[in-house]
Amino acid sequence: MARVHVVGASGSGTTTLGRAVAARLDAAHLDTDDFFWLPTDPPFQKIRERPERQALLGAALARHAAWVLSGSLCGWGDLFIARFELVVFVWLAPEIRLARLRERERQRYGAAAIAPGGWRHQEAESFLAWAASYDEGVDVEERCLRLHEQWLAALPCPVIRITDDGAVDAHTEIVLRALGAG
Repeated sequence: MARVHVVGASGSGTTTLGRAVAARLDAAHLDTDDFFWLPTDPPFQKIRERPERQALLGAALARHAAWVLSGSLCGWGDLFIARFELVVFVWLAPEIRLARLRERERQRYGAAAIAPGGWRHQEAESFLAWAASYDEGVDVEERCLRLHEQWLAALPCPVIRITDDGAVDAHTEIVLRALGAG
């Protein structure tokens, strides 16, 4: 039974790695965004109330003997820490993360939508500015490197770090070895 949490900055590849590890372990993959955000069109417009997201995530984790949870729980998910067998922290250089995020925004909404004058331009630029502040962010109420480092230091389970832009398969093997499943 594996219970793994993959955390890092937006655009660092936590969801991609989480899916790959879950597939190799034949475990459920869950993403914190599915619990943090209410379903909207376009997505990521309205935050779900903390008690509701905690209840939904708790129920989802309880349904599966083995799972990989990707995304950030800092500030709302500490009650799940005792369930983690391993935490994987993924860090990538800001220019790599931002290029990935810009491409994701383009794929999600279309190039015209995020271009200057597009219906989604301002939201995309605000999101990218927020993501760019991850490494320098000092507001520990938000998702930032400082908050993640504090949170990681207090965890009772093993933590591994992945800090290169390597292949997902190679990173998956690192996680599986850390679990003793590689």
